Amino acid sequence: MSYYVNRLYDFLKRLAANNNREWFAAHKAEYEELRALWLDDLDRMIAAMSAWCPEAASIPAKRAAYRIYRDTRFSPDKTPFKLYFSASVDPLGRGTEHAGYYLQMGVDGVNGLFGGLWCPPAPVLRKLRHAIVDNIEEWEEINANPELNRHFKIWCSSALKTIPKGWPKDHPQAHWLRMRDYGRDAEVGEDFFLDPAWPEKAAELFRLVKPFNDFLNYSIDEEL
Repeated sequence: MSYYVNRLYDFLKRLAANNNREWFAAHKAEYEELRALWLDDLDRMIAAMSAWCPEAASIPAKRAAYRIYRDTRFSPDKTPFKLYFSASVDPLGRGTEHAGYYLQMGVDGVNGLFGGLWCPPAPVLRKLRHAIVDNIEEWEEINANPELNRHFKIWCSSALKTIPKGWPKDHPQAHWLRMRDYGRDAEVGEDFFLDPAWPEKAAELFRLVKPFNDFLNYSIDEEL
């Protein structure tokens, strides 16, 4: 059997042109076959990650993977299905407000690997700002890693226009303090996932993000 990812992308392209429940129901068997093959690859990636992140070994692909169904309740876009497959490997547990590893492959323009913490609640964000300032040398050493920077750019969903209240406007770490979240982003093309070895390649790239995530997570867990 030919490598399935070619068929996965073809399925998503056809879904993009027919994003409705009737078409999806008629092609549900094809989707379930492709998802099962993708979950097998996801399990391979998680197994490779567990060599340097033992906590990942307890995360099955089915728990890491997100559903393809969109939540349209508060969105003006009412199309029912995502145009990508995605998963989150969170060693400390999904929904625990800790940094983790996220993967997305699809036809909506975003194929990539991501690390860090997205949109933390205000108390966690305040704690991270203080941790970064208090441990700035360690934080900047992590972010100066040339291999990390070669593959992953610094990412945040949005930043404040001015420095948060309570900090001097000319603070030397103003650019870090203005961020609302802390992430790393490696955008890749479809070719990355068309390589049958992508699970192991992704695990090795995610390894570069581990010190970044570790800093965020032990800062979150540190007692005040």
